[in-house]
Amino acid sequence: MNTVATAIDLRAIRAQFPVLDQEVNGKPLIYFDNAASSQTAKAVVDSLVQFYERDHANIHRGIHTLAERSTKGFEATRERVQQFINAGEADEIVFTKGTTESINLVAHSWATTFLKEGDEILISQLEHHSNIVPWQLAAERTGAVIKVIPINNVGEILQEEYKKLLSDKTKLVAVNYVSNSLGTINPVNEMIRSAHEVGATVLIDAAQASPHIKIDVQEMDCDFLALSSHKMYGPTGVGVLYGKRDLLEEMPPYQGGGEMIKDVSFNGTTYNDIPYKFEAGTPNIGEVIAFKYAMDFIDNIGHDVIKEYEHKLLMYANDKLRKIKGFTPIGTAKNKASVISFLIENVHPYDLGQLLDVRGIAVRTGHHCTQPLMDFLQIDGTVRASFAVYNTEEEIDVFCDALESIVKKFG
Repeated sequence: MNTVATAIDLRAIRAQFPVLDQEVNGKPLIYFDNAASSQTAKAVVDSLVQFYERDHANIHRGIHTLAERSTKGFEATRERVQQFINAGEADEIVFTKGTTESINLVAHSWATTFLKEGDEILISQLEHHSNIVPWQLAAERTGAVIKVIPINNVGEILQEEYKKLLSDKTKLVAVNYVSNSLGTINPVNEMIRSAHEVGATVLIDAAQASPHIKIDVQEMDCDFLALSSHKMYGPTGVGVLYGKRDLLEEMPPYQGGGEMIKDVSFNGTTYNDIPYKFEAGTPNIGEVIAFKYAMDFIDNIGHDVIKEYEHKLLMYANDKLRKIKGFTPIGTAKNKASVISFLIENVHPYDLGQLLDVRGIAVRTGHHCTQPLMDFLQIDGTVRASFAVYNTEEEIDVFCDALESIVKKFG
């Protein structure tokens, strides 16, 4: 029996992910690439089949039965997201393609409108490229200046240095809640309070946090928050931008087209109310509807239970991995999500990734879309193993045995 599975029914959970019940290269699949994309719950897949077989129709425009069913399901997910992150109202929930598009929406619509030359944008050394490049583009358009919040050698944001960077020139702080590369959990509540003290707006990248940590945007008091369905056992191509109503009302549309308008003439256009002002064109309707079932899956287990279980897996893996010859952990923050980045002496990460795949074990190798972080750490990349609620202690045993075998082979 799995010694850490004290509060969850692992067999029942794994049964909701048929993809896990297969062999890869003749070995049982062990999926440790959850930080890139978690697997999709069966209820989500069933919802997609239902939509495309029975309910497929465009939303908000038709009066026939299928259109009404699709619209009802689509808007039910918006209300479910509001509940999931405790937003004040459903109109503060904008659907996007993912976290990347959510951040780009703010970087184009909000930043272009409200930033001016000499204003400062603070981002941390831990950020994913999707929370770096959009702000670089915004800075080029507006003349704003980007400043980088430093970290220490274990992958923690230096809070005192962050506070020193804050000033009346700081107009935006954009940081992740959880580092995708290192698993560091940042003290975002404290960081948001500090930013607001100087009048700055705050965007939180919650892509990695949303499957692991209960999010309450009203308690956090963040101004914007972005997340992605595919990190949360849901479908790809669906993301969320949460924004406070007053900010969304002040922002111009991100894209033009159908749905985001009230009236169009060749003399001018009036725009729709939020959130529809930011949802131009036909969205991923079936995938948005199915996303609701991913949130149901998480809530049915409970964030606290998931967090505790994944932390136990993390500790178990750390204890076993540190016994492997040449193992070097990369990122050892005190407060971490279930992500382990590491190197093995004399074995290239890509070689490790390929040799593990031969054994049916899926991990991620490379810079994980965090090249500035890797430059700071003076490495090219890492091997990253990331755990989800359906992973097991036994899988970690097989993983560690495989690593030991590979290390012996490389001498």
